[in-house]
Amino acid sequence: MDMQTLLMLALGLGIGIGVTAIITMINRRQGPNDGMDQSGLAELKGQLDAITQTTTTLQNSMMNNLQNHQQTLNETLRQQAETTSLKLGNLNERLAVIDRAQEQLKALSSQTTRLENVLANNQARGAYGEIQLENLITQMLPASAYSFQHNLPNNKRADCLLQLPNPPGPIVIDAKFPLESWYALGQAEDDAAKAQARKQLEVAFIKHVKDISERYIIRGHTAESALMFVPSESIYAELHNHLTKALETSFAERVYIVSPTTLMAILNTVRAVLRDVRMRQQAAFIQEQVGRLLKDIGRLNDRVGKLDRHFNLAQQDIDDITKSTRAISRTGEKIEQIETDDTATKIDPIVEPPRLDH
Repeated sequence: MDMQTLLMLALGLGIGIGVTAIITMINRRQGPNDGMDQSGLAELKGQLDAITQTTTTLQNSMMNNLQNHQQTLNETLRQQAETTSLKLGNLNERLAVIDRAQEQLKALSSQTTRLENVLANNQARGAYGEIQLENLITQMLPASAYSFQHNLPNNKRADCLLQLPNPPGPIVIDAKFPLESWYALGQAEDDAAKAQARKQLEVAFIKHVKDISERYIIRGHTAESALMFVPSESIYAELHNHLTKALETSFAERVYIVSPTTLMAILNTVRAVLRDVRMRQQAAFIQEQVGRLLKDIGRLNDRVGKLDRHFNLAQQDIDDITKSTRAISRTGEKIEQIETDDTATKIDPIVEPPRLDH
């Protein structure tokens, strides 16, 4: 109920109470010998009755308005309650989604912790790099183009050996990297600590590069270079941004550092080289087969010529046979024309048949 409705209700009640009080006072003051004009009193009472009736009507109207406002207020409260309940339901659903997300974050955090524990171990770290390297190579190259855990002539075992033709020859890929120094750099809190950790990381990289050069570059058996695989783009970026001495050493030792992205580009090039080699091999095979085909065609021409000569001889024999059969036919016709009647007065001399010496 608003303030205007309350004021109107209070005003109506006040008017009604006032009218009632006036009527009561008039009735008390009026006596049997009162000199007041009876007609004036009657008129005043009539006006007061009209005011009372009007006040009653106003009160009834105000009560109806009050009931209508009460119904409207109840309906508004009901709608607000439904809206609030719906919003609370949506809020509960969102809270449930947030709870599930928090559980997933906890699981991811535990997995990340386990991954850090794996990478903190040298052997496990090497296995992690080897697995990532293996996934990349098996997706990009045919099985005949690589070999994992390959034993070299110097009794060293390479993580991966790319079987490339000469030049350049087989190339070794090493999948180990100094992750401890990288972790120390990430945990450094101030500039001095970062500089010290970066220096240690550079020293570790230089040592590992030299080890790869000594172990996996074998003259006459491998290519004159090798690859060092780091399974992290951030480490690769750190090398190129801050560890310039490590890069210079890698170039000098012909050990080239590659990340997953750059290794993909190298493997695409290797695949193109292998495809070109296969095409050259197929071209040589095709040329050999074409030479054999030409020889076969030559032999076929000779045999067709011989067969043609045989056909010519056979045709000549057939013509001779045809001539003989025609001569025989003519002789037979002449024999049939000889007269055998006894009354013949003249006997034609017997014509000697032609000789079959054709």
